[in-house]
Amino acid sequence: MDFVTYALIALVILAIIFVKMTVVIIPQSETKIIERLGKYYATLKPGINIIIPFIDRAKNVVTMMHGRYVYSTTIDLREQVFDFARQNVITKDNIQMEINALLYFQIMDPFKAVYEINNLPNAIEKLTQTTLRNIIGELELDQTLTSRDTINTKLRAVLDDATDKWGVKVNRVELQDIIPPSSVLQAMEKQMQAERNKRAAILTSEGNKQSQILQSEGEKAATINRAEAEQQQEILKAEGVAQARIRKAEAEAIAIEKITEAVGKSTNPANYLLAQKYIQMMEELAANNQTKTVYLPFEATNMLGSIAGIKELFKDAQ
Repeated sequence: MDFVTYALIALVILAIIFVKMTVVIIPQSETKIIERLGKYYATLKPGINIIIPFIDRAKNVVTMMHGRYVYSTTIDLREQVFDFARQNVITKDNIQMEINALLYFQIMDPFKAVYEINNLPNAIEKLTQTTLRNIIGELELDQTLTSRDTINTKLRAVLDDATDKWGVKVNRVELQDIIPPSSVLQAMEKQMQAERNKRAAILTSEGNKQSQILQSEGEKAATINRAEAEQQQEILKAEGVAQARIRKAEAEAIAIEKITEAVGKSTNPANYLLAQKYIQMMEELAANNQTKTVYLPFEATNMLGSIAGIKELFKDAQ
């Protein structure tokens, strides 16, 4: 090979290198900041871009990769997440705890992200930590543990406003862990146990109360039912006695009518009934062996006369 051939090969290689340095291909959702002779020149768009080698160069920016700060010429325009390490914060009631957070943000203006702040990831991290300390310092322990949504909203609003001049949009902030001291955790567990015991005692007492109320209502209903049953029984019994007396009176009335028909209207049927009762009484006295004395009424002669009259009446009837 002669000198001309080597020169041609060298020119081709230089041309390839020149074209490679001139043509810059930017992937989608990425960009680069180009400086010409140290001054901002352009923000490259996705696709093919032409620059002047050795005059134009991409600016190095700090980015977060695998938890470390690294320099890169590529700026990622997609939403990014920062997982910050745990930090100590103090609540309003002087309780120290550890908190770590996740920050979701997106670079909206690459020019501001490069030229308005020196180290964007570090600035966002420090701003998040100081803002979080300020917000937690305004809340007591119980509020901190139960107000994650409120803390996230306040933190996002403050960060979004502060990072606007850096061309960054903070989409959301999430608190991962809130870890109080072990002594506080033990006290909280005891408090929760006491609350559970209290609720259990209240539920037990309420159950006993309802049981006693239902039992007393049942006894009351049973007493009322028994009283009503006894009342109905007495009423039915009284009605039965009254019906028996009515039937007996009706029977006696019929018997009197029959006696009247038998003895005639001239004879008082009452004398007949009285004499019959007297004879029955005398039979009962005679049947009793222990009775030694017999008392006759003062008007016994009249009674005997009535009996004699009945005897004559029977004779006439025969």
